[in-house]
Amino acid sequence: MDKKTLDQFRILLEARRNALREALARTEKDGRAPEEDFAAQDIADRAANSSQKELLFAQSRAERQMLNQVESALSRVREGSFGVCITCENDINPKRMEAVPWAVHCVGCQGKIEQGLIEADA
Repeated sequence: MDKKTLDQFRILLEARRNALREALARTEKDGRAPEEDFAAQDIADRAANSSQKELLFAQSRAERQMLNQVESALSRVREGSFGVCITCENDINPKRMEAVPWAVHCVGCQGKIEQGLIEADA
């Protein structure tokens, strides 16, 4: 991959990382917000609040996982292995990298992983 393309992916990934960090901070803040007048709430309100907290927790976990993938991709950019499948070591199709810049597997290996034919390395 040429330097210009690699720089474009780096900029894209850094922007995604920053957005994820901000979203994660907001989600975690919202999840930790004290419930106002919890004792005065009826059972339905408590259940709704509990459900909302569970949703925020799940969202936070998903954001953390995505952040880890993006940071891993940035590490591969720095190491010079960005855009290379970690299973077969072939180049990942540029169209796939455009769609999923944090991808670690080529389409072929990803398909085999999803079918259970090979184990995921990452």
